[in-house]
Amino acid sequence: MKERLLGKTPAELKEIAISVGLPSFAGGQIARWLYVSKVKDISEMTNISKAGRESLAEKYEVGRTFPIGVQESTDGTKKYLFPAVREGEAVEAVMIPDGDRKTLCVSSQAGCRMGCKFCMTGRQGFHGNLTPADILSQFLSIDEAEDLSNAVFMGMGEPLDNWENVRRVLEVLTADWGFAWSPKRITLSSIGVIPNLKKYLDESKCHLAISLHDPFPEERASLMPMEKAWHLRDIIALLKEYDFTGQRRVSFEYTMFDGFNDSLRHADELVRLLSGIESRVNLIRFHKIPDFPYGTSSRETMEAFRDRLSKRGVTSTIRASRGEDILAACGMLAGKHNKNRADE
Repeated sequence: MKERLLGKTPAELKEIAISVGLPSFAGGQIARWLYVSKVKDISEMTNISKAGRESLAEKYEVGRTFPIGVQESTDGTKKYLFPAVREGEAVEAVMIPDGDRKTLCVSSQAGCRMGCKFCMTGRQGFHGNLTPADILSQFLSIDEAEDLSNAVFMGMGEPLDNWENVRRVLEVLTADWGFAWSPKRITLSSIGVIPNLKKYLDESKCHLAISLHDPFPEERASLMPMEKAWHLRDIIALLKEYDFTGQRRVSFEYTMFDGFNDSLRHADELVRLLSGIESRVNLIRFHKIPDFPYGTSSRETMEAFRDRLSKRGVTSTIRASRGEDILAACGMLAGKHNKNRADE
């Protein structure tokens, strides 16, 4: 198989150019074709000689992948199905429109190994990390590619479990030679993989969202087994070493389950836990999935929970659900092809 160019830096592309007999400055030209002109094929790189393009194409390809399916919700949300790491396994990316904004919910893995009990992605198991080219293709190959305003790494997979590939994608997205996006346009969501969380905080200026879901460790562990490896208290302690009072923001995702984590006792413990961190708590309505014992908290319960947090100084909002009718809402991404295989 040919090596994919998408995801490589100008320095790496310079070495590739030299290796196939092109001048070193061709590395910068290739980078521009990939990330500014966003070509699909090496043959489109017209300021490189035809012979040079042919030499490059003998060993390399742009490496874009393209959707193999798309569904559109009644609210305008679109779910794209992409081929992934092995034949028969697919990943989903979601485009969420909101006025002038178009946000891409990005996947970083095929499946996930974190095993959160309330998440459809976690239930399908782990099938492999997406490469930088796989991840960047989600930005480049959807209908709204030229209109995207924001990105959230909240799709399939745990981004910090695929940190090196995600780090490379963030570099492409924010570098002057790449997409030249402001880091403020990007949010990465994580359950808190502590070693790589520290790397992310040190090496990136993008926003952070922590999947919290319960402030009590034993309860959280029953929902999220990785609490036993990376304790919430340690995650919070690490976050308190960083400044979130400026342009970079941290938020906490809190899916509410009826009768499990939606009491005022939970709200009060959440206030205590987050004391000293400038942050926002996003309350998320649970989308019922099979074989999970808890249902969705009522609107009244969610509003009372929000009001309790707000009165005690924690900014909190109830996040609107988008794309539920096409299984594109929070925790519902699974990949149609993957599900079909599981049912066989």
